[in-house]
Amino acid sequence: MDLMYPLAGFAVGAIVGLTGVGGGSLMTPLLVLLFGVSPSVAVGTDLLYAAVTKAGGTVAHSLKGTVDWAITRALAYGSIPGAALTLLLVHQFFPGGIGGASKLISLFLGIALVLTAGALIFRKKLQAFAQRHAPAQPNPRRTFWLTVLTGAVLGVLVSISSVGAGALGVTALFFLYPSLPAHRIVGSDIAHAVPLTLVAGIGHWLLGSVDWFLLGSLLLGSLPGIWVGSQISAKVPEKVLRPILACMLVLIGSKLIAAH
Repeated sequence: MDLMYPLAGFAVGAIVGLTGVGGGSLMTPLLVLLFGVSPSVAVGTDLLYAAVTKAGGTVAHSLKGTVDWAITRALAYGSIPGAALTLLLVHQFFPGGIGGASKLISLFLGIALVLTAGALIFRKKLQAFAQRHAPAQPNPRRTFWLTVLTGAVLGVLVSISSVGAGALGVTALFFLYPSLPAHRIVGSDIAHAVPLTLVAGIGHWLLGSVDWFLLGSLLLGSLPGIWVGSQISAKVPEKVLRPILACMLVLIGSKLIAAH
């Protein structure tokens, strides 16, 4: 076994435990740029990796009562069909199927990373803005359909890049549910990421873009990494970690975009 894979998994898991930022923002570009894994295989493998790691987070949030299952379902109504349809279209219209869409996947990945960095940097300001401009009497029906639409957008983005279900999803939910406590928004977003990444990951597997050996190696390192990161997260100031992480994502995302 190449020990670099479990070590990479441990490093990404520790950062996820420290910051709560989704592993896809780090793992996919790491596999593409450092290990030379093809973009389609990196995305497909990372989606199943995310489904496993986020399942533990979902159980923890569910036990704490910080998951709004109505929001999770509304997001899934849009994201699961969106992910399945996106993979089907890419497979049908690109020569070589999903493997032939490497340039498109790299471009989407770069854009998603830059957007994620912006969401990380401006999260508190965006949350405050959403709360200030919240309607006095929200329209539940309108909010429901906007949530479904948000899920559809996330489904497209995540199925192509494996990035977006975390920081971008949380930011969108701040605007849709400004009166909801932040921990419930985060819990609901994590719960939604499990079926989304699982369905998108299975889609990639059926299209032949999942490396099971690589997946096992990454999980071997990341699960203890997440535990270590979560244990020391209280000792490391978040206001220091998030800007550093955001700068890394901007640099990596810009490099991927510039390659086109």
